[in-house]
Amino acid sequence: MDLKRTLYLGYYLKELDRQKWSKFLQYASGLTGRSISLLRTDALKSVFRYNISLLEFFQFRFFELNDEQRKAWAGTGYMYEYQLKMNPLSERHILDDKRLFYKQYSEFFVHTAADADDLINPGIAEKLIKNASGKLVFKAADGKCGSQVEIKHCSEFSSGKDLIAFMQKHHYGLVEEFIVQHPFIQQLSPSAVNTIRIFTQLNSDDEVEILGCRLRISVNSPVDNMAAGNLAAAIDEQTGLVNGPGVYSDITKKPCMKHPITNVDIDGFQVPMWEEVLDLVKRAAKKHPQNRSIGWDVVVTERGPGLIEGNHDWCKLLWQLPVQRGLKYRLENHLHTGNRSMKNSEQNMKAEESSYAEADI
Repeated sequence: MDLKRTLYLGYYLKELDRQKWSKFLQYASGLTGRSISLLRTDALKSVFRYNISLLEFFQFRFFELNDEQRKAWAGTGYMYEYQLKMNPLSERHILDDKRLFYKQYSEFFVHTAADADDLINPGIAEKLIKNASGKLVFKAADGKCGSQVEIKHCSEFSSGKDLIAFMQKHHYGLVEEFIVQHPFIQQLSPSAVNTIRIFTQLNSDDEVEILGCRLRISVNSPVDNMAAGNLAAAIDEQTGLVNGPGVYSDITKKPCMKHPITNVDIDGFQVPMWEEVLDLVKRAAKKHPQNRSIGWDVVVTERGPGLIEGNHDWCKLLWQLPVQRGLKYRLENHLHTGNRSMKNSEQNMKAEESSYAEADI
């Protein structure tokens, strides 16, 4: 255990945003009156005791929590191990490769998408170039957290050959119709397509359990990821109502009851077509039951909801910060159930030990 977490610590130190680390240390010291040295030592010890990353010590506000409260939070190390058990290496490529994902889950899409092979069909190319939004989105096949994405006007392309040439030149794996989100969500935050992240888990009977629902809210940003400085808020599973403030992953920023740019209420915001959204993810979760725990990104349009992507390494910050409590207990019952042996899980973990990336997807 200590050896594994020592390896994790090495990774955290290698990837550490040192400017953010210093900022959080200064903030927590001023808030608590504890010295920076004591906080730094506490954070390092917490990596080993609670299986979290260094920054999560602050993002989970461990500097204000006792031992029992800290144990409730699922950190990076814990989630890495959990998700390897739930989503085996041999199967998660369905979710990792955007080209493969859209082919496997196209029935759940509300917008048109295509890879280079599809664009040989002139009908598909024409549908994309003449889509109502007037824009196209190009994505890398393995892009994460909104990276490697480019938006272009349809008028810049006249044929499938033009699209294919552009994709090859810039190493894009997929081109999609630009999504026009539902007017209610557009009023809340017009700077980006704001998605709903729903976390699903298949239990031992292959029934879908909803682990949580979150609205990702862009703040004057072209993407909606928390990692890019945006907000996230909890959604009530039964009603589709946002039932709390929007929160940042930056601990120095206060939660927002209203959108800081549009001034639209976040708390109490009704996600449109909520029953259809839930039905969509529950059906998608059963499509490939070999991947048992997935964070689904859903867009809502006037035509209905549709999938954007599914994430096997779904974000623990997006899951827990909006409800301001640790949710590890939601996962514990699933650790020793399902169709994977502990032996296979350990093999998965060893195989990916050096490649795990801490990401907000």
